[in-house]
Amino acid sequence: MDRNPSPPPDQADGDEGEDLDAIGDTVYSKHWLFSTLTRLIQHSEENSEDQMQLSDDDEEDLCRVWDMAMDKDVAGFLQEFKAADILLGVIAKSHCPRLTEICVGILGNIACFPDTCATLSQNEDLGAVLLLLLGDADPPTLLETSRLLLTCLSQKDFCSLWLQRIRQQTSVCSSLCFIMSSSTNTDLLEKVGELIDKLFDLDEELMKCWITSRPSDEKERDGDISLELSLCLLEAAKQLRSESPDGLEVYLHIFQLLTTVEEGIQVFAAPDGPGKPLWEFVSDVLCEDLCQPNDLPVVLHEQKSILIQALSVLQALYRCQDILFGLISQIDFYSSYNFFVFFCPSLIGSVFRVCQHQSESKKEDSNKDEANDDQLQTLAEITSEFLADICLNITKDTVTDLIKNDDLTQKTCQAAAACLLPNFKTSFEHLQAALSEADPQLADMMRTQFPV
Repeated sequence: MDRNPSPPPDQADGDEGEDLDAIGDTVYSKHWLFSTLTRLIQHSEENSEDQMQLSDDDEEDLCRVWDMAMDKDVAGFLQEFKAADILLGVIAKSHCPRLTEICVGILGNIACFPDTCATLSQNEDLGAVLLLLLGDADPPTLLETSRLLLTCLSQKDFCSLWLQRIRQQTSVCSSLCFIMSSSTNTDLLEKVGELIDKLFDLDEELMKCWITSRPSDEKERDGDISLELSLCLLEAAKQLRSESPDGLEVYLHIFQLLTTVEEGIQVFAAPDGPGKPLWEFVSDVLCEDLCQPNDLPVVLHEQKSILIQALSVLQALYRCQDILFGLISQIDFYSSYNFFVFFCPSLIGSVFRVCQHQSESKKEDSNKDEANDDQLQTLAEITSEFLADICLNITKDTVTDLIKNDDLTQKTCQAAAACLLPNFKTSFEHLQAALSEADPQLADMMRTQFPV
């Protein structure tokens, strides 16, 4: 054949023509999609260095493709049309941030389906470009890139391939750290947190590597910004505290994961390490943001997830120092180490208050569904364990302050006793002894109701 094929003849039946032009069972047009992608290719090849903006018409059409790609039939059609290669070529040549964002967003929607995710994941060039895009300066592009990577990592058949790439691409950690330490974009910080949380949940060795790595001079993009992972995570958590409780919870879970490995414990318990600022931040969140004195018991249901993470992190930090204390002598410990964990009355009062909210919540609502029961049970276990740690070291002066501040009342004592007994008898006895010195009458009530 020495010429291009002739166009198909006009259909006598308009409906039949529309059916042939439709993508799968959708109402989307193959012809329109072809022409839009063709224009996209032309746009990337013509004066690409000068194309910093998209025309309104081009942006509208590409955003329509972005939305269409959420449909499985359209995603499959784009795969057959090798749209991934087209979009990769456009991204590589693009000098227009909005164009890059839309292209990555389209790929992110395509990746939502296993078959199309397989094609994207096996494209080595695409994988390399996406990881490099984490160093881009455009927040919307970074958001879509993080979303795409998270989507691929969430597909169990392809996550190992992406993990291997991320391990090999050493710039990923520093790029994510830079975003967390410098961005104020709530959506971006949330998505980056979800991405790191997924990575650490899937790959413990990667987590160990990242928490112990120290940024080299060439990775420092700003002399005033530290790219140490733990400090960057803390900075992002602070940004999200007032804007996104869900995002804050994700970062608290990352910290909790880091305390499950020896390398993380060593980092947090190190002199002048991130343990002290993290302890202070999470303590402040617990005391100021969660389970306040005038809150109704129903608040416990609303806050149970973030309470689990906050208490888990605080308990882990406390036990980090318990472990360190066991490794060296007491004299050396206090002379060479800044012992940062101290239980101020407001923090102890907050833990007692969580116990009271749990007790009142059980009385008011006995018909919770199974999922809520599981989370509330987890919260109850963590609260009891942390309260037991606190009560082992509680003093008369601390108990006196708690009583003066109305943090320790008859109801609170009853709730605390219910948390501690029968599993933490020694801690209960320490609390009872301190209470006997501070308020004998309240101690007698406790002794009568909860004889040991």
